[in-house]
Amino acid sequence: MGRQKTDISAEREEVLRIAEQKLPLSLRLNVIGDVEKIRIFADLHIHGRYSRATSEQMDADEIAHFAPMKGLNLIGTGDFTHPIWLEELEEKLVEVPGTGLYQPVGSSSLRFMVTGEVATLFTFERDAKKIHHVILTPSFEVAEQINDRLVKYGSLRIDGRPMLDMSAAALVEEVMEVSSINMVIPAHAWTPWFSLFGAFSGFNRLEDCYQDMTKHIHALETGLSSDPSMNWRLSSLDNFALVSNSDSHSAWPWRIGREANVFELKEFTYNEVVDAVKSRNPGRFRFTIETHPHYGKYHYTGHRNCKVSLTPTEAIKFGGKCPVCGRELTKGVEQRVEELADRPDGFRPAGVPYFMHLLPLSEVISAVVGATYPGVQKVWKIYNDLVSRFRDEYSVLMDIPFKDMAETVDPKVAEAIVRVREGKVKVIPGYDGVYGQIVIFPSQENENTRLELVEETPRRKGEKPKQRSLADFV
Repeated sequence: MGRQKTDISAEREEVLRIAEQKLPLSLRLNVIGDVEKIRIFADLHIHGRYSRATSEQMDADEIAHFAPMKGLNLIGTGDFTHPIWLEELEEKLVEVPGTGLYQPVGSSSLRFMVTGEVATLFTFERDAKKIHHVILTPSFEVAEQINDRLVKYGSLRIDGRPMLDMSAAALVEEVMEVSSINMVIPAHAWTPWFSLFGAFSGFNRLEDCYQDMTKHIHALETGLSSDPSMNWRLSSLDNFALVSNSDSHSAWPWRIGREANVFELKEFTYNEVVDAVKSRNPGRFRFTIETHPHYGKYHYTGHRNCKVSLTPTEAIKFGGKCPVCGRELTKGVEQRVEELADRPDGFRPAGVPYFMHLLPLSEVISAVVGATYPGVQKVWKIYNDLVSRFRDEYSVLMDIPFKDMAETVDPKVAEAIVRVREGKVKVIPGYDGVYGQIVIFPSQENENTRLELVEETPRRKGEKPKQRSLADFV
């Protein structure tokens, strides 16, 4: 069976129907039979300004400004383990009674869920393991109880994403003893560094990582360099939901919400969202929004200093060594999936939420106008023209017709958006810390449109690949 296209024809018809209501997609009610359900666009993994390699402007006000612009109506707080960040959140957010969620002080349709990410460093069978985990919790009070336990394993003040001297299983045990409705999710599960299946410090089996606490693990986060179809190739993951989040270190719309989860629920509460994830019911957990996995920094195996990017087959042929300099290659996510997969490419389990491949609107505009950074004035001008008319970025990316967009911006930009929506763009795979190259139109393929957002660091001969900055695993 070949790789299937995203089966969203019915979903698309529904999106187009409710678009006519002229309301933000994320706030529209979807009527199913006699039951009204609210559609929730959720990004549950971001970072605050006290995390390393994170924008100093990443505070609650900044997040509350840009999240609705993206189309999100549920956003994670990130970093509840950091005491100063938690104090700021408690000042800026108020609880929505009876929901386990928060909103900015004053009137707002945006909801915040209390979330954080921690790293556990431990030894398993004499190998060093470094695993990141996302934690969801229903209140600041419960978050403080978790912090009281975790502070025994490492400082919570040094970084918004603390390094803890404890095993993954011990982390889950501590968190779940505080409250049975907390949730722990392996973060960016395939990234080479700091992840469950990471090539350099991860595991081959989820059960080896979480041991007897595996019973409390209900989902894993796919990360930018993989999507659900890649994870479906492992039968061992069939009982786990696949969630997608941005892991954003800034509130810019080309970062926040670049990956997200879409739910249709009767109630907008913490319990409903967590239960929908656990259930894996596509009637409630509708689909995930995914950047194309080729766009991720670590999809292919490679060595960026030598500009070498290889498929799994090619990397194996060269014995995992750079064919230019002979140094060890950084193993990409696709190769790592190939190592662990027991199913062919294109396999899809029955009855699971599906996904849409999208690219950030700012990146699409940048590719059309030839900008090498999405924050330049000419990109913002086009972006703002679209979002101000059509309310939010997800609406633009998913459901606004070409004709309407072409009345607002250059028709070539409108065409590019439709091509992304219909899966007619090419993304040259990212590798070894370099983002993938977006090719909207065939004539662009030989143009240099790759966004190289990380500095090169020469690798000494014989030196193993290593993470060059804390943002490199994003």
